[in-house]
Amino acid sequence: MRKIRITAGGVTTTATLSETRTADAIWEALPIEGQANTWGDEIYFSIPVQLDEENARQVVALGDLGYWPPGVAFCIFFGPTPVSSGDEIRPASPVNVFGRVDGDPLVFKQVRDGDRVRIERA
Repeated sequence: MRKIRITAGGVTTTATLSETRTADAIWEALPIEGQANTWGDEIYFSIPVQLDEENARQVVALGDLGYWPPGVAFCIFFGPTPVSSGDEIRPASPVNVFGRVDGDPLVFKQVRDGDRVRIERA
C-alpha cells in the first residue's frame, strides 16, 4: 500500500494510492510541488505527468484524488464544484481517480488560491 503526504498551505495529511497506471506514474514523479488553484471545493495544480484517461469518472467521491488529463493536473476533491448538481462532486471533465485522502478531506477548505502544495512519499 503506497501512502503520500500532501502539504497544502497550512494543511498536512496523508492519502493512499490505488493500484492504477495513473497512481504508478504519479508515484514515480514524486516529490511534486505546485501552486493551488481552487474551483469550488476542489484544489488542482499542474504536475509533470502526461497521461490519457484511465477509467475516467464524471462524478467522484468526497476525498478522491484525481488526475485531470486536459489540464495535466492533480486534483483533490472535498465537496461540490461549480458544475455539481446538488451534493454530487463533479469535475470540469472526467478524471482518473487514483487515490483517496486518509481522514477528513474537509481540512482542505482552509487552502487558498496560490498556496504552495507539495506531494511526497510518506
